[in-house]
Amino acid sequence: MVQTNYHPQSFAERLIYYSLLSTWVLWLIGGLYIAGPVIAWILAGNVAWRFYLAPGLPEHQKPKKAGWVLWTWVAGMALLLVTLWIGHSNFDLGMVATIKSSIGWAKGWALLAIFILAGAALDIRPAIIYRAICKLGAQTLILLPIFLIAPFAGLPETLYVSPLQIVGGPGPEYFATTLYTIEPGAGVPRWQFFAPWSPAAGMVAMVYVICAIEEKQLKWKLVGISAGLIVALLSQSRLALVALAVVWPMAFAISRVNKPAIWFAAAPVLLGASLFSVNIVQNVAEVQSEFESARADSSRVRAALGRIAVHRWQEEAPWFGHGVVERGPHLVEYMMIGSHHSWYGLLFVKGIIGLLALAIPMALSLFLLAQKACRYPEARVGLSLLLLLLLYSFGENLEILAYLYWPALILIGNGLRLRFPIIPESDKQSRPAT
Repeated sequence: MVQTNYHPQSFAERLIYYSLLSTWVLWLIGGLYIAGPVIAWILAGNVAWRFYLAPGLPEHQKPKKAGWVLWTWVAGMALLLVTLWIGHSNFDLGMVATIKSSIGWAKGWALLAIFILAGAALDIRPAIIYRAICKLGAQTLILLPIFLIAPFAGLPETLYVSPLQIVGGPGPEYFATTLYTIEPGAGVPRWQFFAPWSPAAGMVAMVYVICAIEEKQLKWKLVGISAGLIVALLSQSRLALVALAVVWPMAFAISRVNKPAIWFAAAPVLLGASLFSVNIVQNVAEVQSEFESARADSSRVRAALGRIAVHRWQEEAPWFGHGVVERGPHLVEYMMIGSHHSWYGLLFVKGIIGLLALAIPMALSLFLLAQKACRYPEARVGLSLLLLLLLYSFGENLEILAYLYWPALILIGNGLRLRFPIIPESDKQSRPAT
């Protein structure tokens, strides 16, 4: 019996496919923050079981060879747990706080390694994720009028906070059913959809746009791209607009560096850029100034949080960090030190060792994906998504949103597969279930 490319065939594919299609239901009951880690650790168990059984499995059911770059993600995220323990010990934070922070690691940083490894080791076809995301986009377009009408119909911003908050999390916003927010100062509505805040919605929307671009059927492609772009625009995220203009085109150009046409096309562009370099630098400076002034208060707070995080990291805990986040002063509106920036957050909480634990696997993966992108479309997608995460690491804390953008991590892992050519979806026929 021939299976279609879009029919989930394995346990991992079914878990991923139906979880994505259940996103709005999970949001409605406040279960998204719980679902992400649960999916991750189920896949982790599946990977471990597969490796354990590998010697006795048929060839098509054995886990794929991951390669040493993928294991740097596992080592790096494990090192973050060790630095967390050392930081807690250095500042005598106690056993209870250490246990709570370790659980937080299992729901945050650990997800990066688990999903990337699962994407590489398990037989998960990217087409399944692309189609599920496009169908989720169709659901979003159907629900869109409710969100748009809500602020003008007098509906409350937040309908309720789910009782599932009892399981614990960073804050009530992760379990809230929020229709819209009002932008402070401007007084205009802003939407965050199923994300905890609007810029996070822009980030997830860009993940979905990159995936929808790869969908083969035009109908679903248009639906997925439209939904992603609308969510990104309504989130009013400045970083999403930058990502839209930079990430996919950059990955596409990198994947074509071995094509002579790219170099012939780039030559006049580079020549023109050199001739007008002074004007270009001035224009870039003006754009940056306008970017920051678009939300001057937000930019000021982010900059102050970064300065505080770096100063206290250098003076108090350079190697292993403070172990936990701390509330900032009135200057930064009492926001957590190290928030809004993955690298500042790592320095403050886990020190220079923690920063390197993320930087090294990310840099190695970017290099490998850039190499593979010239040959495999899946690697190009993985490169696009990793570039997106790199961009957002300067505006968000990656670990706290991993429960939302986890499909990107699976596709990054899929692109990092070693020694196994990835067959284009159009060439795939019936494949044994795994």
